[in-house]
Amino acid sequence: MADAKKSDLGFEAELFKAADKLRGNLEPSEYKHVVLGLVFLKYISEAFESYHAKLTEDEYADPEDPEEYLAENIFWVPTEARWSNLRNKARDPNIGKIIDDAMEAIERVPANEKLKGVLPKNYARPTLNKEMLGDLIDLFSKIDMRGNANEARDLLGRVYEYFLSGFASSEGKRGGEFFTPRSVVKTLVAMLEPKKGRVYDPCCGSGGMFIQSENFIEDHGGRRNDISVYGQEINHTTWRLAMMNLAVQGIDAEIKWNNEGSFIRDELPDLRADFVLANPPFNISDWGGERLTDDGRWKYGTPPKGNANYAWLQHILHHLAPRGTAGVVLANGSMSSQQSGEGDIRKAMIEADKVDCMVAMPGQLFYSTQIPACLWILANDKSANGHRDRKGEVLFIDARQMGHMVDRVRRDFDDIEIDKIAETYHRWRAKAPDQPYEDEAGFCKSADLDAIRKHDYVLTPGRYVGAVDEEDDGIPFEEKFAALAVRLDAQMTESARKAGLIRRTLGRIPGGSQ
Repeated sequence: MADAKKSDLGFEAELFKAADKLRGNLEPSEYKHVVLGLVFLKYISEAFESYHAKLTEDEYADPEDPEEYLAENIFWVPTEARWSNLRNKARDPNIGKIIDDAMEAIERVPANEKLKGVLPKNYARPTLNKEMLGDLIDLFSKIDMRGNANEARDLLGRVYEYFLSGFASSEGKRGGEFFTPRSVVKTLVAMLEPKKGRVYDPCCGSGGMFIQSENFIEDHGGRRNDISVYGQEINHTTWRLAMMNLAVQGIDAEIKWNNEGSFIRDELPDLRADFVLANPPFNISDWGGERLTDDGRWKYGTPPKGNANYAWLQHILHHLAPRGTAGVVLANGSMSSQQSGEGDIRKAMIEADKVDCMVAMPGQLFYSTQIPACLWILANDKSANGHRDRKGEVLFIDARQMGHMVDRVRRDFDDIEIDKIAETYHRWRAKAPDQPYEDEAGFCKSADLDAIRKHDYVLTPGRYVGAVDEEDDGIPFEEKFAALAVRLDAQMTESARKAGLIRRTLGRIPGGSQ
């Protein structure tokens, strides 16, 4: 661990395991903020110190001017808040207060306005073990972040994101509310390819959609500042996690918070995004629908008061630019529900040609629920953005058999599976793909509106893609059926014989059944 930059991808897992051992009896939901706050402090401190050293060597620069750091998206860190100070005082009995003071000092700097009210400041509470805090500081001090600033950001970004995932797993359903599994986010991002423009998430959780979007751009040779990031989050604690996560990743974003949420108090009412990526909470009933019956966002029908699924879809369409596309994760029931007018809303959306692609996902992908989910890919203009005109068509992908179990309760996708889903969609929408799109029985099917109407506007991919073709072994069906009938008859005869033997055996036992 002395040289983390040269280690393999198991580094984050090993670090998490080591940090988790120090948790003791502290609940994961509480410990999460303790650890992630320190990871954040470690990153901004060393990013500052590294750039401070660089400015010191430049005779035309002033290393004590906070404005010098703003241009590089680096936060100004006062002397008492620097990691070197914490490391030297890790065994001080007052280390909790020292950390709190460091967080407050960072927030007080005018140049750090974005961090105001974001950082955790309850390390001095009596219930927090100070030995544990010292151990965590020692542990994180072993991460080598000297050298290239981008490498340092990437390293701590990986650590922060892995820790978010680990804590979501530890917390189960409660933890899953702030974290969307990475493979689900990567699938959406790979399908939509947000290379340039405005990216919006109305329920952004810890910010994973934005980070994967930025990673996608860098992986494909683009520039981070080609996209602008906007979001809103209802949970203040989760909003703070997102703000720290994005800061560690070096992402400049406009993330709003209020305790009423995007439906009741939309903080970005005039935003029209080129890409929307969202994983709203599934099937929520207390979303405030009774207060919004005549809202202008409900262009395709008033959502039922007892379920927000179609409120989210219409809120997202409302915020979509004329040539924009959206990817939304919802519960499978959203594809077929007819209750409380949901079927009528779905019909209106389909007839308006807003649904571009539907992907059925397997169950057990999420920390918060075991139920299967689906991906809705929406498009305002199916002839835009250099793709072929897909008006009147919808692509259905059935990915329910994909993925692998990573433990007893959770499934995950690998990159090959993600690429298969994304490339199928890309070939289907492309004008002249290198490899033409073809329907694949049991996996994908391009259907027109007439076919969807025949299915009463139900969008479940399994209804369209059909069954996987069985390999022809040359044996006629009649012969196979006759053989199966003979086998079934023999099995039923044997079953009756064994049942009689059991009854006779029980009859010979005193007090047994006759």
